[in-house]
Amino acid sequence: MAGAWGDDSIPAGGAEILPAPWPNRIADGRWTLEGEEQRLDITEPSLGNASHGLLRNTGYRPVHVGDAEVVLEGEIFPQHGYPFHLVHRATYHLTQEQLTVTQELTNLSATAAPFALGAHPYLKISDVPTEDLVLTVLADEVFDTDERSIPTAKVAVSGQRDLRAGRRIGDIEFDSPFTGLPSGSERHEHVLAAPDGRTVTLWADPAFEYVHVYISTIYPGVSRAVAVEPMTAPANAFNTGEGLRRLAPGETFSARWGILPSLG
Repeated sequence: MAGAWGDDSIPAGGAEILPAPWPNRIADGRWTLEGEEQRLDITEPSLGNASHGLLRNTGYRPVHVGDAEVVLEGEIFPQHGYPFHLVHRATYHLTQEQLTVTQELTNLSATAAPFALGAHPYLKISDVPTEDLVLTVLADEVFDTDERSIPTAKVAVSGQRDLRAGRRIGDIEFDSPFTGLPSGSERHEHVLAAPDGRTVTLWADPAFEYVHVYISTIYPGVSRAVAVEPMTAPANAFNTGEGLRRLAPGETFSARWGILPSLG
């Protein structure tokens, strides 16, 4: 599900953004770096969180535009709450079979920078109402969250948040991060299927150990929408340390994810 978001509009529901240097949320916009409290801007005032990184509403610069590939760069400058200089590069490569997105983050600072990456794609299948699609996510664990969407505990999946055998989108409603994905595989696969057998798979490198599933009932123009968000760490990782990585000076982190349809 994609929209045409011009320079004078904000993507609905975070559609298609690439959160960096953290996905989802940081509670109160506060975290601790080397014993000192850091205070980020509160970009989700209704819940009091710093939300979806520092590039959500920043324009990316095209560094390459080809027939089947586009490379974009966004720059994160040192600021209060995050005193690091990073460059986020996104390469979109399209073939007849699939779309592959490579996300790279490079640390231009003189000290190691904590980070996590994510993506926020919404998925659908042609003209099939999203509520009639079945979502399968092979995750054994899910995070309970508080009223501000901040994780409070990691528990075994159950009820409508057990997606291992597939659940119809119209029968579920939540906004939750999952983990406990199959280990030892070359990539994780999350599958959306139509009643007629057509599917669309969001796959991700093993570095994306987490996937956030958001069932939206407020997406413009549809009764339901589903975002399947690969992430290298869950919400509030700057405080919990869960999935958090550190990027050494001059180092680049790279990971891929993609969308593979089967519509024959």
